[in-house]
Amino acid sequence: MKLLVIGGGGREHALVWKLAQSKRVSKIYCAPGNAGIAELAECVAIVATDVAKLLAFALEKQIDFTVVGPEAPLCAGVVDAFEAKGLKIFGPRKAGARLEGSKVFCKQLFLKAGVPTGLAEIFSDPAAAKAYVRKVGAPIVVKADGLAAGKGVIVAQSVAEAEAGIVDIMEKRVFGDAGAQVVIEECLTGNEASVMAVTDGKTYRILAAAQDHKRIFDGDKGPNTGGMGTYSPTPMVTSALDGALDDIFTRTLAGLRAEGIEYRGVLYAGIMLTKQGPKLLEYNCRFGDPETQVVLPRMDFDLLDVLEACADGRLDRFQLNWKKDAAVCVVMAAPGYPGDYPKGQPIDGLKDAAALANVCVFHAGTKRSPGGQVLTDGGRVLGVTALGADLPAAVAQAYRAVEKIRFAGAQYRRDIAARALAR
Repeated sequence: MKLLVIGGGGREHALVWKLAQSKRVSKIYCAPGNAGIAELAECVAIVATDVAKLLAFALEKQIDFTVVGPEAPLCAGVVDAFEAKGLKIFGPRKAGARLEGSKVFCKQLFLKAGVPTGLAEIFSDPAAAKAYVRKVGAPIVVKADGLAAGKGVIVAQSVAEAEAGIVDIMEKRVFGDAGAQVVIEECLTGNEASVMAVTDGKTYRILAAAQDHKRIFDGDKGPNTGGMGTYSPTPMVTSALDGALDDIFTRTLAGLRAEGIEYRGVLYAGIMLTKQGPKLLEYNCRFGDPETQVVLPRMDFDLLDVLEACADGRLDRFQLNWKKDAAVCVVMAAPGYPGDYPKGQPIDGLKDAAALANVCVFHAGTKRSPGGQVLTDGGRVLGVTALGADLPAAVAQAYRAVEKIRFAGAQYRRDIAARALAR
């Protein structure tokens, strides 16, 4: 089979890496890909959101199956466009991708479907939003309605911070049209876990749970990022939660069907484990990044088989098996991230790190110079991932690999999985 993977980050590198292990795969293309992906697939210079060019390429190359990595092409309707031409593709159609593309749609769906979630109000007028914040107080969460590259959520510890967030989102439009509306919701407390499921619209299969680290600095300090590291499994998500998770996913799919949406793809749930039980924060409509980098290495099954079954509506025939090993991913980021950061810094030590046992170095923001040197090309540069017999072993091996990699100003957290180890 000839595959096309859409995207060019660490998640897509992990997807290409896992899909390449299928005996059924003869060729993988990736658009646009990166320097690490280029070692496993043929990279194609098409941006992930150019649906017309992606479709033309897939038709020209007679692609058998396409896997969509990021949310933007899903929200732009890439699945609808491919399916209209009879091409098989994994991911939700545009209507379903609104789960991530619109926080308003997502929250309204939760409330209609009876999914346990935080109390919330929706505003299109900034003055009314500010008045509501002053009325209910802080801490409180302000969310831009539309896509904001993972940065449109403000967990405000004070009323002033919440009001400033409303000004940025709705008046200054720092996220563009994504800020036309906001969702303002109660600030839930507890441990947050990432739980992904794959679904064919009726049947779903929950993937191994992972724990993300959003803040840039150790001890969960500093601004939010797209994710500075992950580990799987997590002691926060145990079999005792199975019933609650099943209820959340079952109600979600029923709610989507009630809206006339047959959702096929990934349901990536951000869940707060509160004292009152698990509550759903939000959904993403694709694999998490960097959660994918620790979940895929633990899969003891052919990922292609399962993704195809989701697209074809026959997931009920599959049970998913998992390796007992733990996995840890440490993200190495550019200096200045999540703010402004330089690009084009040479990266050394990649081969030394990858040569370590049970280590995969997933490229998130890299490119090659004309001379073949791997250079930084993003805020999150690498996801250094290791498997181990248990969590301490995986943590130790991941950091051994990190220590072998060098680029100017590299920053990374030194406490990935520390809370789990402390337990």
